[in-house]
Amino acid sequence: MHTAITIDALKVLDAIDRRGSFAGAAGELFRVPSAISYTVQKLEEDLSVSIFDRTGHKAVLTPAGRYLLEEGRSLLEAAENLAHSTRQVAQGWETRLRIGFNSLLPAECLFPAIEAFQTLGVPVDVQVVEEVFAGTWDALQSRRVDMIVGADQLSKPAGSFTTKALGHMPFVFAVAANHPLASAREPLTESEIARYPAAVAADTSRSLPPGHAGIFRRQRTITVSNIDQKIAVQQAGLGVGWLPEPRICKQLADGSLVAKAVHEPRAPISIHLARHSDDKGKALMWFWNQLGEGDALRNWLQSDPA
Repeated sequence: MHTAITIDALKVLDAIDRRGSFAGAAGELFRVPSAISYTVQKLEEDLSVSIFDRTGHKAVLTPAGRYLLEEGRSLLEAAENLAHSTRQVAQGWETRLRIGFNSLLPAECLFPAIEAFQTLGVPVDVQVVEEVFAGTWDALQSRRVDMIVGADQLSKPAGSFTTKALGHMPFVFAVAANHPLASAREPLTESEIARYPAAVAADTSRSLPPGHAGIFRRQRTITVSNIDQKIAVQQAGLGVGWLPEPRICKQLADGSLVAKAVHEPRAPISIHLARHSDDKGKALMWFWNQLGEGDALRNWLQSDPA
């Protein structure tokens, strides 16, 4: 469908408004004044509206003209962004990068890398998505995200993926300071633990089998959306369960959570970066190298709760 409003016509209106005259716009756009006048006149005829009030010594935008210019500037900006994004794609930069992270990790672990990326001045939109348990791999497999941070090896699906080890995540069985198990003799047994509700973070997987680590048979559950909420539930004394030790350093130190030895300890898990092997966009590989070779994540995993 043909429209009288073109990017070129909007550029002319924008230049006239900023320069204050047709002659000023002509100079900025390297055109003769008659060409500027023709563009405006043609636009007015095609739209059947007056864009400029020419009764005075200076051309002034009419209300309709002002509306057209203000709305048109959004189109000019969008067109410029489109042109820039197209050049980005041609140079290998993505227009958007989606990073999925395992809820075992705090989102803050990604902030140093994101801050460093912003200094590059590349207008790539970065989206950070939290996933729980197998949902991390599920998001990558279904391409809801472009890379994942904190992927375990237990729920890894079949497929062509490249991974990079980040370290090991240790777990502690933790209860609130005022919970009955806080003063119980150690190691705690399954029968003792099963008497109290388990705090559970719901797996966000949509197609892969969900995980359910650390829940005993016949144990009641309180299910929440992520690890932050699970920590809060356990601090409140409403539930018990395993928690990633680096996530609760502060709570263990101030005594709001108490670590308890259990009869069957939970082994640390190895966590990784992961991406589709054939994906090698510039933004993706920049974050891959920054997160995989930097110290921020590894230092966090080795944090001392004491």
